Amino acid sequence: MSPDYINILEHLLYALLAGSLVGFERNYHGRPAGFRTHALVCLSSSLLMLITLYQSLWFHADSLGRVNLDPTRMAQGIMTGIGFLGAGVIMKEGLSVRGLTTAASIWITSAIGILFGVGFYFPAIAATILTLCTLSAFRWVENRMPALFYAQLVIRFGRDKAMEEGELRKLIADHGFSIANLSYRVGGKENYFEYAMTIRSRGRDAARLLASTLGHLTYVLEFKISPAGSG
Repeated sequence: MSPDYINILEHLLYALLAGSLVGFERNYHGRPAGFRTHALVCLSSSLLMLITLYQSLWFHADSLGRVNLDPTRMAQGIMTGIGFLGAGVIMKEGLSVRGLTTAASIWITSAIGILFGVGFYFPAIAATILTLCTLSAFRWVENRMPALFYAQLVIRFGRDKAMEEGELRKLIADHGFSIANLSYRVGGKENYFEYAMTIRSRGRDAARLLASTLGHLTYVLEFKISPAGSG
């Protein structure tokens, strides 16, 4: 393998590592853009920069050393258009944001296509392998990484049977959750009192146990636990 190819591979691996480390921190704190999303975005950015850095390996001037066009402008246009396509797959539902990893995979797939299009085969093949590893193997790693679990909890009571806030806080704390952004709502025609909050725990099982407890409380009209996440 030539020194240039070894250097290219180092660029890609360092970018993948850096993106993974930042993504790990975001994933631990329950943010929508997590481990794999950051890894893919960092990898694709490095991949696109390699087109310019190693332009001499895939694009050659004429016999007089003149270059009459700049192929990288086409790449810029392609990536701008793909950005709109990626934005179309991102969906927000409450605290949950879906499609970020899919959008990142669309972006890096476009970058790989550009490299194959200009004949820069080695980094294109290396990026394809790293992308597949990120989407498959990193999913296994991501599911086993320590992470905080965030969810939106909405509980509705009859207006004259609402649980006291202190009692509710104790119930949620007993199930391993802390509360943030607590808000209140009173329904007029439907005659209800509602608590809405963001809850945080160190494990997803706590949400199942909390749901079981709330389901057995006869004075709870309805409740909803919506995990925050990405895909």
